[in-house]
Amino acid sequence: MTEILIKNGIVYDPINGIDGEQMDIAIRDGKIVESVGPEAQVLDASGMLVMAGGVDIHSHIAGSKVNAGRLLRPEDHARDVEPKTRYTRSGVGGTVPSTFVTGYRYARMGYTTVFEPATPRLKTRHTHEELNDTPILDKACFPLFGNDVLLMEYIRDGKIEEAVGHVAWMLEATKGYAIKIVNPGGVEAWSWGLNVRSLDEPVPKINVTPREILRALCRIAQMLKLPHPIHVHPNNLGKPGNYETTIETMDCVRDLYEGGKPIIHLTHVQFTGYGGRDWVSISSEAPAIADYINKHPHVSIDLGQVVFGQATTMTADGPFQFLLHEITGERWTNADVELETGAGVVPYVFRRSNPVNAVQWAIGLELALEIRDPWRVFLTTDHPNAGVFTEYPRVISWLMSRKARERVISKLPRSARRRINIETMDREYTWSEIAIITRAGTARSLGLKDKGHLGVGADADVAVYPINPREVNPSKDYRAVRKALKNAYWVIKDGEIVVNRGEIVSTPTGRTYWVKPYIEEDVLRAAEETLREKFREYYTISFENYPIPESFLAKPVMVKAG
Repeated sequence: MTEILIKNGIVYDPINGIDGEQMDIAIRDGKIVESVGPEAQVLDASGMLVMAGGVDIHSHIAGSKVNAGRLLRPEDHARDVEPKTRYTRSGVGGTVPSTFVTGYRYARMGYTTVFEPATPRLKTRHTHEELNDTPILDKACFPLFGNDVLLMEYIRDGKIEEAVGHVAWMLEATKGYAIKIVNPGGVEAWSWGLNVRSLDEPVPKINVTPREILRALCRIAQMLKLPHPIHVHPNNLGKPGNYETTIETMDCVRDLYEGGKPIIHLTHVQFTGYGGRDWVSISSEAPAIADYINKHPHVSIDLGQVVFGQATTMTADGPFQFLLHEITGERWTNADVELETGAGVVPYVFRRSNPVNAVQWAIGLELALEIRDPWRVFLTTDHPNAGVFTEYPRVISWLMSRKARERVISKLPRSARRRINIETMDREYTWSEIAIITRAGTARSLGLKDKGHLGVGADADVAVYPINPREVNPSKDYRAVRKALKNAYWVIKDGEIVVNRGEIVSTPTGRTYWVKPYIEEDVLRAAEETLREKFREYYTISFENYPIPESFLAKPVMVKAG
């Protein structure tokens, strides 16, 4: 029986209403408990910040497109090599770190749970191989559904029961966690060298619209009682004027909302918050998006915050990646994954001197500052698309300090400053709000009841940071915030100390969550029989080789929907 007592820490635990109280956290056998015995190991956290382990809702850390990004960036890795230590393996970092380095660097920041948000179903076996190889972290993956030809045909023909069975079978077969939708219909259109430009433009050859795809999959997620809502990368990402599509996407499922948790999550909204007619006139429309979200409880978002510097863009949105390749002249790789989805990868550098990049930087922060409910807006950089996850402490310092933001704003091009709104925003996040957007809110959105908090019965995932929130004013001392959050003093994962004084000292295997949808067995069996026939007709692998057994996951945890 392993027991730890974290004494006298200054605790922020929003789920349990704890806002900066000095208190003890007791741990026994991987769980938070009320008390421990006198033989417990004592960690004196006096004058230190204590929060639950971080929970990242959207970070591209594993799978085929991530590996393509690694192959495309050899120079990126050469600049950042992580040496082997007594407890860790060697690896490379950069914008697309190797699997082991990913686990180490998240853990050092106090993060203990990270979700891979887009896996092509046909290649998800490889995604799980890489998740198995990523130490310390608990994780899961979101299979892609928004461009599945068989599913779109069901939706077009009004065969909702067949569509429900199809999605449920695929989720269980791939050991996925939620429904991911990228540029609904547009990736399939890209198979023909085309795209869709609005929610009501039919997909070529199939004659179903993005609006119909979104509404059907939203209903299916509700019917299957999935723990997380549909996770949506909207149409027209990365194009001036796309904020209108973003608002229309949120609104197209509004009538399906029946109260409770949001039913649609829009991801990396910085990339879809653009006004203007072209790249010269691009502007921030974050306030318009925030206004909609403030008035409608059925939506949550994450930021996709830009951090100036190197990035590697990677997404299932193949047509957007080709557009970016043409704009930048950078290297580009593209993939078409049979009947299911596609992808593209392009290296990119966000420059403070670039007026477009400056507007993009402002949009993410404006969203966070303008949306009043922190339980529905979450911190991400869409790693590695808008920045590397290791820059989260920098983003947090911008949210907590107007002074830190002004320092960046003063160096932006004048042409960009005329088209953003952030200079008039004086809100500064509190420590409790930071705890919400980085752990409590993300855990709640993902349906992880044992994560994101420090109440009795929670998983003993705890981060202790070397900063005293009672003495340090984040508004003025933002550099101290940045430094402390970059390297936690202690990190405890499932009751085991994995980071001690900022260094990795243990590398346990984390869980992989997967969801078992709520569905009648006869509907599931019917879907399976139909798919057997479709596999013989369309797929390059046999039906029997497609499902991933639970035993393939290093430490599987089934989450029963409903």
